[in-house]
Formats: sequence, C-alpha cells, structure tokens
Amino acid sequence: MQKVLIANRGEIARRIIRTCKAMGMATVAVYSEADKQMPYVREADEAVWIGPPPVPQSYLNVEAILEAARSVRADAVHPGYGLLSENASFAQRCQEAGLVFIGPAPDVIAKMGDKLTAREIMRQAGVPVVPGSGGMLVDADEAVDRARQIGYPVMLKATAGGGGIGMQVVHSDEELRQAYQSAKGRAKAYFGNDAMFLEKYVQNPHHIEVQIAADQHGQILHVLERECSIQRRHQKVLEESPSPFLDEETRQKICQSAVDAARAVGYTGVGTVEFIMDERKDFYFLEMNTRLQVEHPVTEEMTGLDLVALQFDIACNRPLSVRQEEIKAHRHAIEVRVYAEDPETFLPCPGKIEEYRVPEIEHVRIDDGVEAGTQVTPFYDPMIAKVIASGVTREEAIQRLSEALKAFYIGGIKTNLPFLREILDDDSFRAGMYTTHFVQNRKK
Repeated sequence: MQKVLIANRGEIARRIIRTCKAMGMATVAVYSEADKQMPYVREADEAVWIGPPPVPQSYLNVEAILEAARSVRADAVHPGYGLLSENASFAQRCQEAGLVFIGPAPDVIAKMGDKLTAREIMRQAGVPVVPGSGGMLVDADEAVDRARQIGYPVMLKATAGGGGIGMQVVHSDEELRQAYQSAKGRAKAYFGNDAMFLEKYVQNPHHIEVQIAADQHGQILHVLERECSIQRRHQKVLEESPSPFLDEETRQKICQSAVDAARAVGYTGVGTVEFIMDERKDFYFLEMNTRLQVEHPVTEEMTGLDLVALQFDIACNRPLSVRQEEIKAHRHAIEVRVYAEDPETFLPCPGKIEEYRVPEIEHVRIDDGVEAGTQVTPFYDPMIAKVIASGVTREEAIQRLSEALKAFYIGGIKTNLPFLREILDDDSFRAGMYTTHFVQNRKK
C-alpha cells in the first residue's frame, strides 16, 4: 500500500495524514469548494476537488470520490468516521474498483448497520441485549401493544439510526402514538429508511463502549473501554478511560462480551462495541460501530497504541503486533469536543474564526482541523477540535485538561468552551458519579 485517498475532511483527515506519513504512505485529500483553504488540503501530498459544498454533492458523492481515487492511482481509501465510513455499498464499490477499503467487509458493515439484525446476531452469540420489540414495528398500534408488554418507559428507535437521530424516550401510550410518526419521518429523511423498533429504556444509564481490533488471522483483541456518558442530544461531549464507574470484574466481563460480539459477526478491522449499563452494572449491547470513533484518541493516549496504524496493518493482512496481555491502561485520558455552537442552546454557530490559540501543555493533545481565518460553514458538523489530556491519575488528567481549556482561545465565533469548563468543575463529574442524564440535569 503506497497511496491512500482519505474520503473525509477536517480534523480526522489531518489525523489520518499523520499516521500515513509516519508509515511512509502518500496521501490524497478530497475537498469541496467550501474546504479548499482548509489545513488538511495543504498537508496531503495531493488534493482533488470533488464538488460544491453540500454533502450529497461532495463528500457523499461516491462517483466523484471513486473517480478521484482512480485519477491519482490510489491503492486504498480510508473513510475516517461519519460520511461514507459505514456505507456498505461504498465499501463494496471500493473493492470492485480494486481499492483496499480501510474497514471491515461490506457484509459486516451491512449487518451491523441494521440495528435489528445486529441485535439478533448478538442474542444468538450470548451477548446481552436490551429487552425489545423483537422486530420491526408495523404501525403505532403494534408499537403500543409491544410497549405495554415491555413496560414503560421505552425507547423508540430507527433500525438504521445513529447519532441519536430517530430516537425518543416515551412514557405512555399517548406519547408513543405522537412520537411514532415524527420519529419515522426523521429516520426517513436522514437514513432513507423509516423502519422502527422498541427497546426497554434503561434509566440513569452509563454509556460504555469497548474498543476492539481484529486481524485477518483470527486474532481479536479488546483495547479496554471508554466512558461516554456525558452527551447532549444523544451525542457525546466528553469521553474518558478507564471508566470511573467500572470495577475490574465488570470491566473484564464487558470487554469479553465485545470480543464475543466481534467474533459473532466475523469482524476484521478496528471497531467499537457500545453498551448501555444500569446502576447495578448490568450491561446490554447497543450497537457496533464498524469504523474509527471520534473519541479514539482517548484509547491511544491511555495505551500508547496508534489505532489508525492498526487499521492499516489489518488492511494489509498483517497479524496484530500486540498481544492481549500487553494492552494496559498506562494512563488516565479524557477528551472533550470543542464545537462552534451556543453553549446554552447547543445550536450550531457558523462563522469565521478570527483568532485561534491552542494550549501547549505537556500530555495535552489537540486534534483539530482549523486555523485562524477558517470559515466554519453550515454545511458540515461544527466540531472545531478535540482536546485530550492524560495523567498518571484521573485527578491529574482533569487538572491538565482544565488548564488546557482555560488557555484555549477561539475568537470571532461562539463555542462551547464555557460549557466544557463548567463540566470539569462539576462536583459529580469530579467524583466520577455521572450518567447520561448529566447534561440535562445541569440545564434544569
């Protein structure tokens, strides 16, 4: 593998470029008209324009991306996360074009992309799943019948969902009937699939995910867990590892379940198995993300591994060079996501970044995709940067991250930096006593 086209943009494109350079591989960036001045475009060895700013005409334009790969004679395509990263059809088209797709096989992506299929595979493999409707719902009447059997509250979910879209917690028959049609409409608009199902809603839950890596020689490793319970609008804001909620026995159980999940679906590559965990530390399978996660730097800073390098090693059919017993939590790591958004309403606030000063602190990593003068447009996700701090202890990591956020300055647009600083000063966060209700409880 000599030349990699990165079918993504912004900070994740820059992140992949760094590892490619370290591994001696040439890189190709793709960019829309809105991104032609972005740092990642300059940093790649080559760059190809793929269309106007709207995502369907550029970063989701499969034909344009495949043509870009052909024009530069790329060997492989790395999809990053989001966009086309979990699109089974795109993975298949890459293979048909003679390109190595940096990710699992298309059929695995398809199986895990359908929440009902994924649940059934996990159930048969003995991985705990949340009690649910057992299949796709026909209409609102059936939804009500199933909800009564499961017991309220329940979570209404889109089978093709992700990022919290098409999800809604309901507490009564009337609320479920009202939510059913609106959730179907959102799912249809975002995913082209309005199929819905129900799950028992786990109250006061923790969102725990386990990083896994599986090579093409049958070796499957877990790379420990991440606590991802601080979220707004069902999207993560802060992630840390190790989880302050888990004891060692529970950690071993949930990590083994993630390995079992990967084996059950024949997984190869780097991926994440997500679980919901209740107050008694009983956990249930949520979904498998068949790609790199936004929060992968937490695991990298904790273990010292390069997960992107592992992706390339696996794609090149190399056996994993690390053994399970060698994977340890050498440090505690915490990541926060800096967004161009109103810190009170969480609504996106596009605009021009007039000033941009990042902290330079030992054991603080900044993964960003912008610079002074960058225009944050309404076309794409408004994430500006990820700030990752690590320490020998959790307290040291928190203190380091707090210092970094105080020193981080972004002028010209609103950001969520004030909100992130408040999180780190919160007593319940400092004590490690928080659930997925952390943000909504603070906003009451």
